[in-house]
Amino acid sequence: MFSDLFKTKRHNDQDHLDKTKIPAHIAIIMDGNGRWAKKRGLPRVAGHKQGMETVKEITKAASDLGVKVLTLYAFSTENWKRPTDEVGFLMDLPVKFFNTFVPELIEKNVRVNVMGYIDALPKATKKAVFDAIEQTKDNTGMVLNFALNYGSRAEITSAIKEIVCAVQKGELTEAQITEEIVSKQLMTAPLAPYDEPELLIRTSGEERISNFLLWQIAYSELVFTDVLWPDFSEKDLKESILCFQQRDRRFGGLKNK
Repeated sequence: MFSDLFKTKRHNDQDHLDKTKIPAHIAIIMDGNGRWAKKRGLPRVAGHKQGMETVKEITKAASDLGVKVLTLYAFSTENWKRPTDEVGFLMDLPVKFFNTFVPELIEKNVRVNVMGYIDALPKATKKAVFDAIEQTKDNTGMVLNFALNYGSRAEITSAIKEIVCAVQKGELTEAQITEEIVSKQLMTAPLAPYDEPELLIRTSGEERISNFLLWQIAYSELVFTDVLWPDFSEKDLKESILCFQQRDRRFGGLKNK
């Protein structure tokens, strides 16, 4: 029953979205590709391939709605544990994705950003990522931010090490370490002032965060939907945003009555 508070409910009034209250930063845990494929008697990679098409649709829809940053959890630091063939396919997806989609991103004025431990990626994947970043660097619209080989605990650990190093060098004192200082060491820092998602969506019915943006989602609204990622549509995105708009966001305080 409690989980139902976070579930999206089918609304027939998507046209009533308040265009002045579109979340500036939406983050999505794109889950359910494997189950989508299994339901159809297809190999798991077929689900990942269809999921790539969903990324294209949702990117364009979010851009049209006026979202400033769309962060997509594409590959986690834990996903290396998956079967070698599947990992290889996932590493090849960015190459295919950017080769086909960059012209549309440029047309939509969308800029690509990638956060994560990029140096550990295969050479072809890294090239595709850096090429897409370079080709879209002058775009001034929505930022399409991929979390690729990303894990929040590793990110926070790296930030702590950077802060300790700064203290040891005398560049920072213990008293100067604030939440703002920590945020500036995180991989989302370049996205400021939109570095913290207002809305986090997870597809496929799972209700966990899976080591994603643990620091940044401290006050994000969470929406869980049973829709598998390959089936997630513009309509589902709007329903999630409508759910967000119906929340009473107090950030730990109270609103004046």
